Amino acid sequence: MLTPRIERLVATASEIILGKEYELQLALSCLLARGHLLIEDVPGTGKTTLAHTLARLLGLQYQRVQFTSDLLPADILGVSVFDRESSTFQFRPGPVFAQLILADEINRATPKTQSALLEAMEERQVTSDGQTLPLPEPFFVIATQNPSYQIGTFPLPESQLDRFLLRIRLGYPDRAAERELLQGQDRRTLLESVEAVVSPVELLELQDVASMLIVSDRLIDYAQALLAATRQSPEFVTGLSPRAGLGLIAAARAWALIEGRDHVLPEDVQRVFPYLAGHRLRLASDGRMPGPDDLTRLLRSVAVI
Repeated sequence: MLTPRIERLVATASEIILGKEYELQLALSCLLARGHLLIEDVPGTGKTTLAHTLARLLGLQYQRVQFTSDLLPADILGVSVFDRESSTFQFRPGPVFAQLILADEINRATPKTQSALLEAMEERQVTSDGQTLPLPEPFFVIATQNPSYQIGTFPLPESQLDRFLLRIRLGYPDRAAERELLQGQDRRTLLESVEAVVSPVELLELQDVASMLIVSDRLIDYAQALLAATRQSPEFVTGLSPRAGLGLIAAARAWALIEGRDHVLPEDVQRVFPYLAGHRLRLASDGRMPGPDDLTRLLRSVAVI
């Protein structure tokens, strides 16, 4: 049972992003957990539209940065410009100082430019010319990336991937949703009429509520068992880190809030685990990221305590 505000968010977003209610709930749980979201899929499946929809519904200041091979870190963070009148350098903030940043096709930029977001995503601040500048609250990065086999992509390093709380795929719509999409209005036209359902202040309040949801000792035991399974299994190169464990609890709390509960169940952990672990693990057999079957098998191997 969705809480009323969350229900309105999901219902309104579902009018724009057709047939993807589950993915919308995952995206919202990521934001409620104060995390950053990575959306990986082929072009044309609605990744950019999803980010723009969330920004509109949450009333957030929104900036889109199109990542390309010639994009520089200063194009994201900002640059200091010499002011002749004052004979000083003045910092001109880049798009990263918005509340929601869409890093579109992030893996088309060079690793140097990708890493420019690391401090912003982890510390929610930017350092320029020795000066530390705070980013607004709330602050989110939603990044989209194309499959790695496509021409002109640079793989995201593990340190960058680890800053994304969840990674989701939208996939193709089902037949009914696609037919409605083909017969309906252009999604950009619909977005122009969308109004905020939750204000940034209300979003911060929801984040605080999510962070205080009850997590029992037995549920912590279960989460630790999952983390240990990834570290002990010969199927993976390395296991999940303590930071991933913290993210797992935060995301499970957010999912429980979306479901309208004041406590977290093992089912909440199981719901978010594949989307938290998939981009952080590598298979020992070939070094690729585990697929849904690999993660389902891992979940089934760990008993609920």
